[in-house]
Order: sequence, then C-alpha cells, then structure tokens
Amino acid sequence: MMLAYMDHAAAAAEPDTIELAMVADAAECAAARDFGGLVSARPAAVVRPASVDDVASAIQAAALTAHLTVAARGNGHSVAGQAMAEGGLVLDMRAVSRRMPMQLVLLSSGAAFADVPGGALWEEVLHWAVSNHGLAPASWTDYLRLTVGGTLSNGGVSGQSFRYGPQVSNVVELEVVTGDGKCRVCSPSSHPDLFFAVLGGLGQFGVITRARIPLSPAPQTVKWTRVVYANFADYAADAEWLVTRPSESAFDYVEGFAFVHSDDPVNGWPSVPIPGDAHFEPSLLPAGSGPVLYCLEVALYQHHQQQPDDVDERMGQMMRQLKYVRGLEFAADVGYVEFLSRVNRVEEEARRTGSWAAPHPWLNIFISARDIADFDRTVLKGMLADGIDGPMLIYPMLKSKWDPNTSVALPEGDIFYLVALLRFCRPYPGGPAVNELVEQNSAIINACRCNGYDFKIYFPHYHTQSDWATHFGSKWSRFVDRKARYDPLAILAPGQKIFSRTSSAKRLIV
Repeated sequence: MMLAYMDHAAAAAEPDTIELAMVADAAECAAARDFGGLVSARPAAVVRPASVDDVASAIQAAALTAHLTVAARGNGHSVAGQAMAEGGLVLDMRAVSRRMPMQLVLLSSGAAFADVPGGALWEEVLHWAVSNHGLAPASWTDYLRLTVGGTLSNGGVSGQSFRYGPQVSNVVELEVVTGDGKCRVCSPSSHPDLFFAVLGGLGQFGVITRARIPLSPAPQTVKWTRVVYANFADYAADAEWLVTRPSESAFDYVEGFAFVHSDDPVNGWPSVPIPGDAHFEPSLLPAGSGPVLYCLEVALYQHHQQQPDDVDERMGQMMRQLKYVRGLEFAADVGYVEFLSRVNRVEEEARRTGSWAAPHPWLNIFISARDIADFDRTVLKGMLADGIDGPMLIYPMLKSKWDPNTSVALPEGDIFYLVALLRFCRPYPGGPAVNELVEQNSAIINACRCNGYDFKIYFPHYHTQSDWATHFGSKWSRFVDRKARYDPLAILAPGQKIFSRTSSAKRLIV
C-alpha cells in the first residue's frame, strides 16, 4: 500500500489513500493544539487514514524513519498535549470513523453488541444505537463528544460508573494496531494481555481502531434530581451509602459537585437548579453554613415496561433516607438521550462566552474515601473557596467495578472519589492568567502529596519516568514490560512523555 504525500485536491482525487498533509498549515496547526490550550507541538504531518490498513501503514512507515513518532488524535480534547507528536505523525482518527460504519452484533444467546470505530464519538454511538435499535451502552462519560478510543485509553467515567463500571469495564473486544504496525483483535480470552494493556494504557501499546461494546435496552425517560447539602460529612455519607446499595435498590446515576455559598451565576447557587429557571432559596440553608456547599445529583431510569408510578415510589423511598437540606431539591423528567446530552448546553454557553476557546487547565484526581474529608477542608474550603469558574465535581465510585488487569492506576481504597476541577475561565486579561491556574493545580497536587493522601491523577501528565513510576506504583514494571512487547521502538503516543523514541529500527519486524 502506498503512502501518498498530497494536498487536499489530490486527496479528493484518490479518496482511498492516506493523506499526509505535509504543508497543510490548517491541519497541522489544529493538531498542534488541544482543548487544554496549555502546550503546542507541531507535527510533521497529519495523517487521515481511510482504513485500519492505513493506520498500520503509517506506523510501519514511522518505524523505518529514525526518531519519527505517531500519535492518535480523536476530537482533540486532551488537556496537556497527550495526543500530540512534535515533528511526528498525528493520526486523525475521526477520518477512519467516517469510513467504518457501526455494526450491530447479535449472538445466539440474545446478547447484543455494537462494533464501533475507535474514532467515533460517544454521541454518535448513542444516537445510532438508540434510534436504530432501541439499545444503548450502560456506561458513559458526562461529555459525549469524546471518541471511543480516547476514553477507553484512559478510563471513561461518569455517574454510572459506581453501578455499571467505567467504560474500560464495558468493552468485550478491541481491534488494535500495535507499535510494530500489526493489527490484532484482542479480548479477555484472545490476546488478553494486549486487551488489558490497551484499556487505560494512555495510547502506549496500540491505536484502538474498533471496539465491541455491550448493549442493553435503552431507557425511555430519566427521573433526574439534585439536592443540596450544607455539611460535607452528610453529603459524603449519603453519596457513599447510595453507591454501595444493591442493584435492586440503587440509582442508575450518582454524581455531585461543590459550589460556592453565594449568588455568583457560575460558581454559586444559580448553577444548581434544574430546570434552569427554578428558584434556589438560600434562606433554607442552616445558619452558619460554610463558604462551600454541595449538590448531590441522582437519576433513575424508566424503561418501557415500567409504570411511572412505580419509578416515582422507588425514587421517593431512596430520597427520604437522605440528609439533604429540605426544600432545596430540584427535579425534572427528561428523555434518556436528552439526559445523556445535558453537557451540550454547557458547551453552547461556553462557546457563546468565549471560554470554550480559552485555555482549560483542568485537574482530575482520584482520591480515596479515607482522605476526602481532609481534601475538602484543605482544598475545596481552603484553596478553592471562591470557586474556579466552572464545575467542581466530587463523587464516589467503587474500585470493585474496575478490572485490575487494565493499565489504569487507582488509589488503594475500596471507595474513591473523582474530583474534577473543570475551569471555564474567560480569556486573559478578562479572566485569570493561565500560569496562575497551572500553579494552583500544582499546589493542589503538592498538598495531596504532603498530606499523604491516597490519590492518583486521572488523565496524568508527568515529565520524568520517576514520576510515572510513582504514578503506576506496583503496576510500573508491568507497564514497562508491555511497552517493550507491543511498542518496542516507543513510536506511539509521545505526547504522554513516558518513553523516548529509540532508533533501533532493525529491532522491528514487519
């Protein structure tokens, strides 16, 4: 198969060839940036593969060129250059998804699966599965305009994770092009080491070109409720009680966030009510409430065969046992697709205000439940008491829902929290300087270390192997062994800055 270096016109004439846009400034500039907007790394070329064979050919070509690296880019939502390849090749995985249709796979047992391209957006998977087949995956991310391959390479979490597991626990088969340019199909029973290496593997072991996702009947509607807490101890106790309930008496979704005790439209009370025109009555808060309040967000699915009254009764039974501030509850009945697409409204507003195009120094941390109260006192009520101009998510999940064979690094505790500090700041000078926010992130991480918290950074980005070794802990030697096995020249995902490209091309057998 030939690698053609061509401009856009030539590519249009031969659509089945790889487009290596060597001089396509627009494509290269886009690939040199990401959603985070903190770093820039210009590639030598952007590759738009039309097939899995094209992905393999690009990696094989890189192996034959000293120091050339390859990064797979989905929808560009990395926040620290993880999907960049300075002076290397960036694979536009969205291009592959446009040529590979999604397929429904039905087994004789009645089980249903979706075969989806690695470059497909979860939003596309949702609409295809629900509209065409009345089916849906069980586990999602809050924001659906991320690619399947991207979230499976990291973890993929949201409010469903406590019950159904993260997205890396909701895939049964992968098609992967490894660093030696070979395409392999893997699963827990066929090439299991590669399968689990790639899941949460930060792109280090292969490029995900296809994933097989389990499907089940899609719910019809969602009962969506938010309630407010003035006390973190009550909030955490209720949240942890909810995520440890047996499935027959559990919600389908549990999340939560901290917000500022003020009428600030972004950081304060107005961020809580659903629907948005509902009124938040601050006089209902107990006297002496601190600078930070908490919102617990839950949802219960209603399927076609269920009666609305039965779902209402179940919702009421669970809500009555919670210790939230009475009168500060907000509820809405929405369609399933609308519920899962709720963050789209956040994107629309951020684009309107200009904050979508501004840098996003986001910080995501997994913190063990044993340390979350101290983190709340030290960080949320201390360092972030004025808010961050965006959501401060904080909610628990269960380690038992994660397969230890994957590459994801997790805290030791059986229950741990996702803390996601998702800043949507106005561009400087209207908003804070980016370097100040980056320094604040570093101070938060340093506080976690100095206080001895059991924590791991989610979407990690380190610059030294010693930091990476600390991050992976006891899994580090396995991670290194897997790298040597599946990407011996360290061609893949250079933006993660874990391994350096080697020049021993003769080690590669194609």
